[in-house]
Amino acid sequence: MNPQNQTSTDRAILAAIARRAMLERGLEPDFPPAALQELNEIPGPAGVPAAVRDLRDRPWSSIDNDDSRDLDQLTVAESLKGGGVRILVAVADVDALVRKGSALDGHALRNTTSVYTPALNFPMLPEALSTDLTSLNEDKDRMAVVTDMVFAADGALGGAEVYAARVRSQGKLAYPSVAAWLEGAGPAPGRVAEIPELAENLRVQDRVAQRLVESRHRQGALSLESLEAKAVFAGDVLSGLALDQKNRAQQLIEDFMIAANGVTAAFLAAKGFPSLRRILRSPERWDRIVQLAAGFGDRLPAAPDALALEDLSLAVVKLIGRGEYALDPPGGTAPGHFGLAVKDYTHSTAPNRRFPDLITQRLLKAALAGVPPPYTTEELEELAKHCTAREDDATKVERRVRKSAAALLLSGRIGEKFDSIVTGASAKGTWVRVLHPPVEGRLETGIQRFDVGDPVLVTLLRTDVERGFIDFACRPSAAT
Repeated sequence: MNPQNQTSTDRAILAAIARRAMLERGLEPDFPPAALQELNEIPGPAGVPAAVRDLRDRPWSSIDNDDSRDLDQLTVAESLKGGGVRILVAVADVDALVRKGSALDGHALRNTTSVYTPALNFPMLPEALSTDLTSLNEDKDRMAVVTDMVFAADGALGGAEVYAARVRSQGKLAYPSVAAWLEGAGPAPGRVAEIPELAENLRVQDRVAQRLVESRHRQGALSLESLEAKAVFAGDVLSGLALDQKNRAQQLIEDFMIAANGVTAAFLAAKGFPSLRRILRSPERWDRIVQLAAGFGDRLPAAPDALALEDLSLAVVKLIGRGEYALDPPGGTAPGHFGLAVKDYTHSTAPNRRFPDLITQRLLKAALAGVPPPYTTEELEELAKHCTAREDDATKVERRVRKSAAALLLSGRIGEKFDSIVTGASAKGTWVRVLHPPVEGRLETGIQRFDVGDPVLVTLLRTDVERGFIDFACRPSAAT
């Protein structure tokens, strides 16, 4: 049953579904009056302490999605003698305006993350903050927490420090245009064409990022992607779904953020501070991953080994599972992140969008100031559980609305056949991912049994836009 009528647009239908999904998961779609009152009382961006470092003369820039306005980080490079390079990552000082225990903080704690759905976004912080006062916007002076890292010519981390600084972005850039320019497939975008120093700096950053990704892969980091389909609108009409594939500019930023998050975790540990670690445990269904790899002509060891998982499919991403937050007390030994092949890892680089990053920023600032941690280990243990659970709720909301968008798009294609791959198989049911368009749905299997990774030819039976249901029937596939 589809909630379509003559007066509702596709965008309005999906926005209404998104709001209901937020409420069903216990998330707040709107900011409470007390938080908005606090917002109205904020006079402007955070002030600058007299002793803080001034790094505004460097060619900082942000690289994010085309439509991103909540800019959490800037990057800049400095070439050193002997082939080494300094990479600086500046993260917006959100804590300076969103104080622990405030009403704004309370709403952020309630949701713990911004929620992005096809027709409507639900930011963790009001946009007057996240896209303005606490955003590292172009040509604006802002306070930031800087992770300053020195890398050797081979990409190895040689040293690092963390400090507060005043920064100023020279360019708000977007992944697609920067990636095209770096690859020689497009012109220099915007400020890159106008500012030669910025262009050269980005090329230095790109060279370092290439070394970092090679170094991480040698250590066993994975290059697996779980591609999500993004709704494409023509005005308020849903016109299609497009996969958002990682490009060279996204890889650049990802590598620098991974490095900064690792340095942050190690810095807090060295200061004797507890921290919230981002962890990904070794996969439970390694036997199935081994089986899938054998189907690709690869042989994996009998025990989990991240290095051996290179270039496997979407099915492997599903089997590996999701990350979570965990307390790392002083002197503790957190499990590490299996997919990134790193031991020390936290989330610190997106405090406008994720509450764990705001927690980490407060811990960092306390460590830098030489004062006790603002959270006890008991509080952090509960926050780790809460943030993991809320992230799961937010992910389910986003997935629910994406499924509603997919059901809406397919509602006129009942009876058509599609190639697909099994992405879930359990007592609860079997799920498949159609390749074109990129949608997921439930498979009515009858007496047939499938496992994750199996190719299947399916027929679309029905859709339910309100509940985000897409049901397929099974047909034998020529690939099986």
